Formats: sequence, structure tokens, C-alpha cells
Amino acid sequence: MLNTLKCQPFIRAFLRALSLSALGVLAPATASAELLAMLNYESKVGQPNRREGIAVIDVDPNSPTFNQIVKDTPLPPDFVAHHIYYNKDVTKAYVTSLGHTELYVYDLSKFPNEKSIVSVPNCKVGEDITFSDDRKYWYLSCMGSNNIIVGDAQSDKPIATIENDGSSDKFIKYPHGVMLNDEIDRILVTSTVNPNDLNDAGETISVIQASTRKILSTHKLSHKPSPSGDAPVEIAFIPHRKPQIAYINNMYGGALWAATWRPGSEDFTFQKVFDFAETGQSLPLEMGFNEAVDRLYITTAKPGAFNIFDISDPYKPKLLSTIPTAGGAHHFILSPDERYAIVQNSFLNLPEMDDGSVSVIDLHQNKVVATVDVLKKAGLTPNCIIAMPNWYKTDH
Repeated sequence: MLNTLKCQPFIRAFLRALSLSALGVLAPATASAELLAMLNYESKVGQPNRREGIAVIDVDPNSPTFNQIVKDTPLPPDFVAHHIYYNKDVTKAYVTSLGHTELYVYDLSKFPNEKSIVSVPNCKVGEDITFSDDRKYWYLSCMGSNNIIVGDAQSDKPIATIENDGSSDKFIKYPHGVMLNDEIDRILVTSTVNPNDLNDAGETISVIQASTRKILSTHKLSHKPSPSGDAPVEIAFIPHRKPQIAYINNMYGGALWAATWRPGSEDFTFQKVFDFAETGQSLPLEMGFNEAVDRLYITTAKPGAFNIFDISDPYKPKLLSTIPTAGGAHHFILSPDERYAIVQNSFLNLPEMDDGSVSVIDLHQNKVVATVDVLKKAGLTPNCIIAMPNWYKTDH
């Protein structure tokens, strides 16, 4: 599942400080260098001798080593690695776990040979991470324990827990998407699904004041009677927008909502802005923007597609193109020149959404032009994809 420095692909200025030679993977980046991506993977359901790991794969369709694994490192077979995030400096990679009350934190200058195992005993089913702009804190959503763990981003030690205080109208439930906006001192958290029962879904988004770590309000994101089970999942603020606007995907509800910041009253208004039911798609998941911030990209897991929207009017996203990929379309990255969108096709290893491939989309032609299937052929399926540091963009 599911924002900004996670498996997020949608960011602006290129980080040149780290070369792949520092990672022991490639020579310094050049105009003709391969596009390498990091993918965490697991065995497909039904495969014997379950495996997990992180692979670095060449996803450049014009490269002679396209569709080859450049580096591979194992993970515990019960870790259930979910997302990979870089910190603000892009010096560390954080891997969240659905199976362990731990984070794995890799030193990118020595990847994969040096990592720290960060114990987060109060966190069950660790999902998304967001980082503060001042490089001091990270926030980890814990879908199985209904809380947010606050960590010191330098030492990577947990320092606080944001949790419910018994208030009936201010609560966190099944938290998944978590997004900090430092400019307005607010954290948004989605209520997605009970990890022990995917039919038990939330319908709200909670607003937290980052400086005090207090839950300020909780808002229903559905026009249906409660419990709607619409399952808000991911959050993405439109970069450089004033007043701030965040998009929220309702996974089960198949809808896109917008949250607009009101500076005067210091709160948000919420409105539905797009319905995927009209397109025959369901389960909208990941979001991202182009560098000009006039396009919004959204994946849908069933039947599997990559959608391109014109967001000249952010409250009336215009669907420009729907590009079929494969079952379980989830995370994606953009090439530095925005020629390609590279989409990882697997959602929680669920039936019909566990294809295991990676689709390379030519955004000039709006069609899939190549497929990365090296993991799929090995009986494995990727859960997340993130660009390697030499072409990762980090400004949103």
C-alpha cells in the first residue's frame, strides 16, 4: 500500500550528491547510465520455501542489462516487507514491516551491507512513514495497533506515541496513509482496513497537530451511510500549492477526495472530486505528480492501470488517459526526463492482483513498451518500487 518519501516517485530536483558507485552498484550516473530501481519482494502465494528480499533491478528499457538483477539481499521470510522510504537527506532507506515490530534502516552509502534494526514494540503492522523538513522526526503509521510512532530521525529511536485518548470524535483507527505538512503544522492520517479482516474498513481521515502531537479532529470521507467501508488509503499534498490541497484516495470507495486548508480557521474542508466507478476501475492506490505539477498520476489495482489526470483545476481532475498494466498496479516511479512511468504490479499478494511484473510505460505514446518480469519468472512478486538515489527526485 501506500507517500512522500516512501516509494514515492514524484519529486522535483535530482539528488546528485550520491552516486551509485557509493552504493557499490554502478559507476557515477551519466546520460546513458542505467535506471536502477530498488524493489522489495516476496514469494507468490503457494510457492514453496517462502522468500523475501530487496533487489536492485535495471528498469531502463534501452539498457543492455534491462530486466536484470544487479544486487540482491535477503530479508527474513516472515518480515513481510511493505514499503521503502528514503529520509530527507537520501542517506538512509527505511523498510517497513507488516510482520515484525521493527524497521530496517539501511545506510545507502553501504547498501545493502550495513543496516540497523529499529525496534518499535508498540507498532503492529507498520505501514507508511513521513519525515519532517527539519530532519528531526519520522512518523510511522501502525495499522494493527491504531497509533503513530514518532521517531528521532538521527538516532532512529522511537521517542513518542500518538494514540487515542478515548474521545469519540477524535480518533485514529486502522491508520495507513500518513502525511506531514510542516508549513501548516499538520499530519493527516487515513483510516484504511483492519489488517486481520480486510472486510472491516474505515471511512475517515484524522488531523493531528505535529508540534503538540494531539489529534485535533476526525472527518468522514464518504457520502454513504456509516459504516461505508470506503477505506481512505493514501494522501498526497499538491506541491507548492497555496492554500494547501491534499488528495486522498478512497481504496474501497473508488473515489478521489480533496482536503483544502483554510488558513483563517486553521482547519480543512473535504470534497469528493473524482469517481473511478465511471471508468470501470477499482482500488485506487498510489499517487504522484509531474515536475510541472499539472499532471496527477494514480494507479488502480483492479484490473490494473495507470491513470493520467490534468489538474489545472484541482477540484475537477480531468482524466486524460488510462493505460492498462497488469493486476495489482501499485507503486510507481518516473524516469528523470519523465519519458517513462515504471509501475510495480502487485497488491498485497492478493488473487487477481499479484501479477508480479513491472510495466514500463512510454508517456509519449501512453502505452506499455516493456515489462520487467525477472522476479515474476522466479515465483516472486514485488511489493514496492523506489528509484535508486542517483535519479531519485526529492523536492516535494
